[in-house]
Amino acid sequence: MSRKVAGCVVGETASALLAKPDTFMNLSGGPVAALMKKRNIPPENLVVVHDDLDMEFGKLRLKWDGGDGGHKGVRSVAEHVGTSQFLRVKIGIGRDPVAPPDEYVLSRFKPTEADALAEALDRAVEALGVLIAEGRERAMNLFNR
Repeated sequence: MSRKVAGCVVGETASALLAKPDTFMNLSGGPVAALMKKRNIPPENLVVVHDDLDMEFGKLRLKWDGGDGGHKGVRSVAEHVGTSQFLRVKIGIGRDPVAPPDEYVLSRFKPTEADALAEALDRAVEALGVLIAEGRERAMNLFNR
């Protein structure tokens, strides 16, 4: 069951809190930081799942710390949280050679991408499970191949 907390739709288990900010991704830093403050969650326990234009469609990569890679949502989170030291689960969406990036990221997936997208999301869920059960290093070692 989900509910609203600090501008996010939240689902919770004993070991994890899953939150989807109730705003555009580019403005998600405020709600994420507010939820972290309300729940006393340190930045090192934050995981941001997001798309990545510069990765092949369907590819998955876990990344700790570093820059935002031009992703305005990741930049917003880092600015509001006050650090870039959090984990990112990046899911590649590739680039459209014709559409401008801001149009492309807001467009719907093509029917031909459905299977690859489902596989990528399944791998992301599996990676999050390993992250929770076995830690960041193990998850990164298994899924960054």
